[in-house]
Amino acid sequence: MKRSDFIQQMDDSSRVWDFIIIGGGATGLGSGLDAAARGYSVLLLEQGDFAEATSSRSTKMVHGGVRYLAQGNISLVMGALRERGILRKNAPHMCYNQKFVVPDYKWWGLPYYGIGLKTYDLLAQKYSFGASRILSARKVQKEIPGVLTHKLKGGVTYHDGQFDDARLALTLARTMADMGGCPLNYTRVTGLVKDSSGYVCGVQAEDKISGKSYELKAKAVINATGIFTDDVMNMDNADHKKLIAPSQGIHIVIDREFLGGETGIMVPKTDDGRVIFFVPWHGKVVVGTTDTPISSVCMEPKPLEEEIDFLVEHSARYLSKPLKRSDVRSVFVGIRPLIAASSKGNKTSALSRDHYLTVSPNKLLTIAGGKWTTYRHMGEDCIDHAIKMGGHTFRPSPTKHLKLHGYTEDFDHNDHMHVYGSEAAEIKALASEFPELDCPMHEKLPYSWLEVVWAARHEWAQTVYDVLSRRTRALILDAKVAVEVAPKAAEILAKELGKDDKWVKEQIEQFTLLSDIYVVK
Repeated sequence: MKRSDFIQQMDDSSRVWDFIIIGGGATGLGSGLDAAARGYSVLLLEQGDFAEATSSRSTKMVHGGVRYLAQGNISLVMGALRERGILRKNAPHMCYNQKFVVPDYKWWGLPYYGIGLKTYDLLAQKYSFGASRILSARKVQKEIPGVLTHKLKGGVTYHDGQFDDARLALTLARTMADMGGCPLNYTRVTGLVKDSSGYVCGVQAEDKISGKSYELKAKAVINATGIFTDDVMNMDNADHKKLIAPSQGIHIVIDREFLGGETGIMVPKTDDGRVIFFVPWHGKVVVGTTDTPISSVCMEPKPLEEEIDFLVEHSARYLSKPLKRSDVRSVFVGIRPLIAASSKGNKTSALSRDHYLTVSPNKLLTIAGGKWTTYRHMGEDCIDHAIKMGGHTFRPSPTKHLKLHGYTEDFDHNDHMHVYGSEAAEIKALASEFPELDCPMHEKLPYSWLEVVWAARHEWAQTVYDVLSRRTRALILDAKVAVEVAPKAAEILAKELGKDDKWVKEQIEQFTLLSDIYVVK
């Protein structure tokens, strides 16, 4: 369906939706898919693009959480490992095995980390991605040719999941639409509607593309806005207790040659108590993350210079080739919506990633916290509660066994087209209509111009930023190169969306300005 088809569904002011979900990140989309899969009518409203904020800025891992194991949160780790396995079963083209090594430079490291990661294996049970093993220094170097060998004692290898977060978000939105749901990007909720008893019974919203306003009714309204959770809670009650304690984390992206192979690195403890990963991803390496408590949130946070220096400096401790700031192809920043009520003076890096559900006296259901890996379970839990709150007839969730949009077992994870699943062939077939676009965007990017056409026609892309940041990941893979391809991307997108030359110029200017945040100087 096209975005205009979803917009038309909001025109009937007398319609009462079973659920209206505010927020189009991992939590909102997981909840929206769950509701639609159960057969309820559900409208999801996202103020920006799907996964534009936190949910497209993760470490690109589907994992149980090794550091949560160290904290003793066994139930969280077991639940996440189970969900990791369910996602691989339901979307093998989106979630797959990634091998990591924990390199050891101290005599006690091998038995300590070996026992810990063997426990990680055992907790995964039937959902295991592979057994951990203790390696000699020589074998560590064979797995990771770029690893620092000075004083290397050996290492422990283990397995976790990898994914493309923005692409999975889009897959959830499209699966939700397949199930009859209505996911809408660029539709901002401006207020809550309440009945004569003061209970929340709908929302006021604005289509940011057309500027048209709507008043929409629902039996239950769900706040799944992540870092903006408190803003929506303020619409219900300006005196509510603040729920979110935001923490900023950055990732840097470097060339694959720094690792020299397909195996990643996990650093179990940094100077600030976090885990750092070196994750092979789309031909590059994602390195992160940092942890910086912040006082306010926004859609486009900026990296702090000390955060960039922190990751560059820590990388030098594990890579044989010295990493310089000039080697960083891109830096991206995400804000974690951690639960303030759990902090009690702790560092944000120690806060739990369990999700949190609360219903206000005025019947606004809020779901917050959590992590990408457990999006499905969070969605199921959220809709279970929303059913009770809205007085719906209960229908069980089928998502544990629901194949996601594009499901296929015929793919190659070394080909970037794997993220499209079964639709990859359809994109390549566009070459018959656009032979001039059947070529790479740039020699340093894996994408073709045909993917811009596909993004506009089938994936609700509205801006160059949508196309180069989340439909493709060009901006993350190489920010400077993304700026180079933006003009042609804008021209292709304009033809598909029926926009004029003025729009093209504005899009190029806006993207160039925004991309500056991603460039390390």
